[in-house]
Amino acid sequence: MRRQLFEMFGSSNDLAPETIVTRLAAASIIACFIFLSYRISHLGSIYSKKFNVSLVALTVITTTVMIVIGNNLAMSLGMVGALSIVRFRTAVKDSRDTMYIFWAITVGICCGAGDYFTAAAGSSTAFLLLLLFGQVKNDNRVLLIIRTARINEARVEAAIFQYFSRKANLRVKNTTENSVEFIYELNKKLLDRKRGGENSITDEIYSIGNIDYFNIVTQNDDISS
Repeated sequence: MRRQLFEMFGSSNDLAPETIVTRLAAASIIACFIFLSYRISHLGSIYSKKFNVSLVALTVITTTVMIVIGNNLAMSLGMVGALSIVRFRTAVKDSRDTMYIFWAITVGICCGAGDYFTAAAGSSTAFLLLLLFGQVKNDNRVLLIIRTARINEARVEAAIFQYFSRKANLRVKNTTENSVEFIYELNKKLLDRKRGGENSITDEIYSIGNIDYFNIVTQNDDISS
Protein backbone atom coordinates (compact mmCIF):
# COMPACT_ATOMS: atom_id res chain seq x y z
CA MET A 1 0.00 0.00 0.00
CA ARG A 2 2.79 2.42 0.90
CA ARG A 3 4.52 1.65 -2.37
CA GLN A 4 1.37 2.39 -4.35
CA LEU A 5 0.88 5.69 -2.54
CA PHE A 6 4.50 6.64 -3.18
CA GLU A 7 4.15 5.84 -6.85
CA MET A 8 0.96 7.92 -7.02
CA PHE A 9 2.09 10.96 -5.03
CA GLY A 10 5.85 10.69 -5.18
CA SER A 11 8.09 12.55 -7.56
CA SER A 12 8.63 10.97 -10.95
CA ASN A 13 10.42 13.90 -12.52
CA ASP A 14 13.86 12.50 -13.39
CA LEU A 15 14.50 14.64 -16.44
CA ALA A 16 18.06 15.09 -17.59
CA PRO A 17 19.52 18.61 -17.44
CA GLU A 18 19.75 18.62 -21.24
CA THR A 19 16.00 18.00 -21.51
CA ILE A 20 15.22 20.79 -19.08
CA VAL A 21 17.43 23.25 -20.96
CA THR A 22 15.87 22.20 -24.28
CA ARG A 23 12.35 22.82 -23.01
CA LEU A 24 13.25 26.20 -21.60
CA ALA A 25 15.04 27.15 -24.81
CA ALA A 26 12.03 26.14 -26.91
CA ALA A 27 9.74 28.20 -24.67
CA SER A 28 12.06 31.19 -24.95
CA ILE A 29 12.15 31.00 -28.75
CA ILE A 30 8.37 30.81 -29.08
CA ALA A 31 8.03 33.57 -26.48
CA CYS A 32 10.02 35.82 -28.82
CA PHE A 33 7.35 35.27 -31.48
CA ILE A 34 4.68 36.18 -28.92
CA PHE A 35 6.66 39.36 -28.15
CA LEU A 36 6.87 40.22 -31.85
CA SER A 37 3.20 39.46 -32.48
CA TYR A 38 2.09 41.66 -29.60
CA ARG A 39 4.30 44.50 -30.82
CA ILE A 40 2.95 44.31 -34.36
CA SER A 41 -0.71 43.95 -33.40
CA HIS A 42 -0.57 46.99 -31.11
CA LEU A 43 0.94 49.43 -33.60
CA GLY A 44 -0.95 52.69 -33.52
CA SER A 45 -2.67 51.90 -30.22
CA ILE A 46 -1.68 51.69 -26.59
CA TYR A 47 1.47 49.58 -26.39
CA SER A 48 2.95 48.48 -23.08
CA LYS A 49 6.53 47.27 -23.35
CA LYS A 50 6.45 46.10 -19.75
CA PHE A 51 3.41 43.93 -20.43
CA ASN A 52 5.04 42.53 -23.55
CA VAL A 53 8.16 41.57 -21.60
CA SER A 54 5.91 40.02 -18.97
CA LEU A 55 4.45 37.73 -21.63
CA VAL A 56 7.93 36.39 -22.39
CA ALA A 57 8.64 35.84 -18.70
CA LEU A 58 5.22 34.23 -18.19
CA THR A 59 5.94 31.70 -20.92
CA VAL A 60 9.26 30.67 -19.40
CA ILE A 61 7.86 30.61 -15.85
CA THR A 62 4.93 28.41 -16.89
CA THR A 63 7.37 26.04 -18.60
CA THR A 64 9.44 25.87 -15.42
CA VAL A 65 6.37 25.09 -13.33
CA MET A 66 5.37 22.31 -15.71
CA ILE A 67 8.86 20.82 -15.56
CA VAL A 68 8.80 20.85 -11.76
CA ILE A 69 5.32 19.37 -11.51
CA GLY A 70 5.84 16.69 -14.15
CA ASN A 71 3.59 13.74 -13.28
CA ASN A 72 3.59 14.52 -9.56
CA LEU A 73 -0.07 14.59 -8.57
CA ALA A 74 0.53 15.91 -5.07
CA MET A 75 2.63 18.81 -6.30
CA SER A 76 0.15 19.70 -9.02
CA LEU A 77 -2.71 19.79 -6.51
CA GLY A 78 -0.61 21.90 -4.18
CA MET A 79 0.18 24.33 -7.01
CA VAL A 80 -3.50 24.67 -7.87
CA GLY A 81 -4.31 25.34 -4.24
CA ALA A 82 -1.57 27.96 -3.96
CA LEU A 83 -2.67 29.79 -7.11
CA SER A 84 -6.33 29.73 -6.07
CA ILE A 85 -5.66 32.13 -3.17
CA VAL A 86 -3.83 34.67 -5.35
CA ARG A 87 -5.95 37.60 -6.48
CA PHE A 88 -4.84 39.56 -9.52
CA ARG A 89 -6.06 43.15 -9.69
CA THR A 90 -4.18 44.37 -12.76
CA ALA A 91 -6.65 45.98 -15.15
CA VAL A 92 -6.63 44.61 -18.68
CA LYS A 93 -6.58 47.63 -20.99
CA ASP A 94 -7.31 45.71 -24.17
CA SER A 95 -9.36 42.57 -24.71
CA ARG A 96 -6.49 41.26 -26.84
CA ASP A 97 -4.21 41.29 -23.79
CA THR A 98 -6.20 38.46 -22.21
CA MET A 99 -5.74 36.43 -25.36
CA TYR A 100 -1.97 36.95 -25.26
CA ILE A 101 -1.85 35.88 -21.61
CA PHE A 102 -3.58 32.60 -22.44
CA TRP A 103 -1.28 32.16 -25.43
CA ALA A 104 1.81 32.52 -23.25
CA ILE A 105 0.44 30.09 -20.65
CA THR A 106 -0.49 27.54 -23.31
CA VAL A 107 2.97 27.65 -24.87
CA GLY A 108 4.52 27.25 -21.42
CA ILE A 109 2.39 24.19 -20.71
CA CYS A 110 3.19 22.58 -24.07
CA CYS A 111 6.93 23.22 -23.81
CA GLY A 112 7.00 22.12 -20.19
CA ALA A 113 5.38 18.85 -21.21
CA GLY A 114 7.81 18.41 -24.12
CA ASP A 115 5.15 18.79 -26.82
CA TYR A 116 7.10 21.15 -29.04
CA PHE A 117 5.12 20.43 -32.20
CA THR A 118 1.80 21.49 -30.64
CA ALA A 119 3.40 24.63 -29.21
CA ALA A 120 5.01 25.54 -32.54
CA ALA A 121 1.98 24.71 -34.69
CA GLY A 122 -0.47 26.53 -32.43
CA SER A 123 1.77 29.55 -32.10
CA SER A 124 2.38 29.73 -35.86
CA THR A 125 -1.36 29.67 -36.52
CA ALA A 126 -2.05 32.30 -33.85
CA PHE A 127 0.79 34.47 -35.14
CA LEU A 128 -0.58 34.45 -38.70
CA LEU A 129 -4.14 35.14 -37.60
CA LEU A 130 -3.08 38.01 -35.38
CA LEU A 131 -0.88 39.36 -38.15
CA LEU A 132 -3.96 39.57 -40.36
CA PHE A 133 -6.57 40.68 -37.83
CA GLY A 134 -4.58 41.93 -34.84
CA GLN A 135 -4.73 45.60 -35.82
CA VAL A 136 -8.50 45.66 -36.24
CA LYS A 137 -9.92 48.42 -34.07
CA ASN A 138 -13.49 49.46 -33.50
CA ASP A 139 -12.96 53.19 -33.92
CA ASN A 140 -15.72 54.01 -36.41
CA ARG A 141 -18.28 55.16 -33.84
CA VAL A 142 -18.95 58.84 -33.26
CA LEU A 143 -21.13 60.44 -30.62
CA LEU A 144 -22.85 63.78 -31.16
CA ILE A 145 -23.67 65.47 -27.85
CA ILE A 146 -25.97 68.47 -28.12
CA ARG A 147 -27.41 70.58 -25.33
CA THR A 148 -29.95 73.27 -26.11
CA ALA A 149 -33.10 74.99 -24.83
CA ARG A 150 -36.30 72.95 -24.65
CA ILE A 151 -37.92 75.18 -27.26
CA ASN A 152 -35.39 73.88 -29.83
CA GLU A 153 -36.05 70.18 -29.15
CA ALA A 154 -38.04 69.50 -32.30
CA ARG A 155 -35.77 71.61 -34.51
CA VAL A 156 -32.60 69.79 -33.41
CA GLU A 157 -34.20 66.38 -33.96
CA ALA A 158 -35.35 67.43 -37.41
CA ALA A 159 -31.91 68.82 -38.35
CA ILE A 160 -30.11 65.61 -37.34
CA PHE A 161 -32.75 63.49 -39.00
CA GLN A 162 -32.48 65.30 -42.33
CA TYR A 163 -28.71 65.86 -42.39
CA PHE A 164 -27.80 62.21 -41.83
CA SER A 165 -30.71 60.75 -43.78
CA ARG A 166 -32.16 58.85 -40.80
CA LYS A 167 -28.85 57.06 -40.13
CA ALA A 168 -28.06 58.75 -36.80
CA ASN A 169 -29.29 56.72 -33.84
CA LEU A 170 -30.59 58.56 -30.79
CA ARG A 171 -29.04 56.83 -27.76
CA VAL A 172 -29.77 59.24 -24.90
CA LYS A 173 -32.16 62.11 -24.42
CA ASN A 174 -31.92 64.00 -21.14
CA THR A 175 -34.41 66.74 -20.38
CA THR A 176 -34.94 69.33 -17.69
CA GLU A 177 -37.56 72.02 -17.37
CA ASN A 178 -35.52 74.43 -19.47
CA SER A 179 -33.02 72.35 -21.45
CA VAL A 180 -32.60 69.12 -23.36
CA GLU A 181 -29.50 67.07 -24.16
CA PHE A 182 -29.20 64.65 -27.09
CA ILE A 183 -26.59 61.94 -27.62
CA TYR A 184 -26.57 60.51 -31.14
CA GLU A 185 -24.42 57.64 -32.39
CA LEU A 186 -23.39 57.30 -36.01
CA ASN A 187 -20.67 55.97 -38.25
CA LYS A 188 -17.54 58.12 -38.55
CA LYS A 189 -17.56 57.79 -42.34
CA LEU A 190 -21.02 59.31 -42.40
CA LEU A 191 -19.78 62.31 -40.43
CA ASP A 192 -16.70 62.79 -42.62
CA ARG A 193 -18.64 62.61 -45.86
CA LYS A 194 -18.64 65.97 -47.64
CA ARG A 195 -21.83 67.30 -49.11
CA GLY A 196 -21.48 69.81 -51.91
CA GLY A 197 -23.22 73.10 -51.27
CA GLU A 198 -24.25 72.17 -47.73
CA ASN A 199 -23.07 73.51 -44.41
CA SER A 200 -21.38 71.26 -41.90
CA ILE A 201 -23.49 69.64 -39.21
CA THR A 202 -21.88 72.02 -36.71
CA ASP A 203 -23.06 75.06 -38.67
CA GLU A 204 -26.50 73.54 -39.09
CA ILE A 205 -26.93 72.99 -35.37
CA TYR A 206 -25.59 76.36 -34.25
CA SER A 207 -27.78 78.14 -36.80
CA ILE A 208 -30.78 77.02 -34.76
CA GLY A 209 -29.72 79.28 -31.90
CA ASN A 210 -29.65 78.88 -28.12
CA ILE A 211 -27.19 75.96 -28.36
CA ASP A 212 -25.22 75.52 -25.14
CA TYR A 213 -22.68 73.13 -26.68
CA PHE A 214 -22.23 70.69 -29.52
CA ASN A 215 -19.55 68.04 -28.90
CA ILE A 216 -18.26 65.36 -31.28
CA VAL A 217 -16.69 62.38 -29.51
CA THR A 218 -14.89 59.56 -31.34
CA GLN A 219 -15.17 56.17 -29.66
CA ASN A 220 -12.57 53.42 -29.90
CA ASP A 221 -11.39 50.35 -28.00
CA ASP A 222 -8.29 51.94 -26.45
CA ILE A 223 -8.38 52.68 -22.74
CA SER A 224 -5.88 55.22 -21.55
CA SER A 225 -3.97 54.53 -18.34
